[in-house]
Amino acid sequence: MPSVAPPSGRDRALGHLRSLLTDPQVEGGFINEQDVADAVGVSRTPVREALLILASEGLVDLEPRRGARVAALTPRETAELMEMRGLIERFAVQRALAQRLSPHDALAEVMRRQDAVTAGLDRLTFEQARECIELDREFHQTLVDAAGNALISRTYAALREKQVRVGISALSIGPSRWNAVTHEHGAIVEALRTGDQAAAEKAIDDHLSITLRTILTGA
Repeated sequence: MPSVAPPSGRDRALGHLRSLLTDPQVEGGFINEQDVADAVGVSRTPVREALLILASEGLVDLEPRRGARVAALTPRETAELMEMRGLIERFAVQRALAQRLSPHDALAEVMRRQDAVTAGLDRLTFEQARECIELDREFHQTLVDAAGNALISRTYAALREKQVRVGISALSIGPSRWNAVTHEHGAIVEALRTGDQAAAEKAIDDHLSITLRTILTGA
C-alpha cells in the first residue's frame, strides 16, 4: 500500500486559517501572518499561499501594504448563502426520495449527537456553540450527499466556513434558538422518513428562512 504524503505547509496553514474564519468575532480584522506561521510551525510563505486561496474564495480581502482582512458577511451575502443552500438541499431531497435513498436514519443519528452536546445546558459556551454548528453543518451535508452527486456535494462543502460563522451568529441570541433548530431538523427528518417530498422541502425552507431572520434581526 503506497504511503500517504503528510500535508504540506500550505495545507496545514489553510486548515488553521479555515478554523479561525468560522469565528464571527474575527470579521473585519486583519490576520497576522507571523502568528499563523508560529501556530502552524511553518514559514510565512505557506501562509501567504493559503491566504491567496482564501482570497479566491472570497473569505479574505488582500489589501496592499496592510495584509489580509477577514471578509465580513453582509446581509445580502447571508441571504444569498441561504438561498443557495435551499436550492441545493431541495434538489437533494428530490433526488434522494426518487432513488428511495432517504437519509433520515443518518440525520437522526447526527441529531442524537447534537442532543448529547447540549443535554442539561442552559447556556452554550463558544466552543459548545461551535461544536453544535459543526454538527448542524454535518446534518445538512449528509442531506446533500444523499443526492449522490459528487460535484454538488463538493460545492456545498466549500460553503463550510460561511455556514459555521452564520450558524454561530444565530446561536448567539441564546439557547432558545438551538431548541428551535432541533425542532426544525426534526421536521425535516420526519418528512423524509415518511417520504413526503413537499413537506421535506417546506421544512427546509422554513428552517433556512427562520435562521436568516434570526441573523438579520437578532430575534
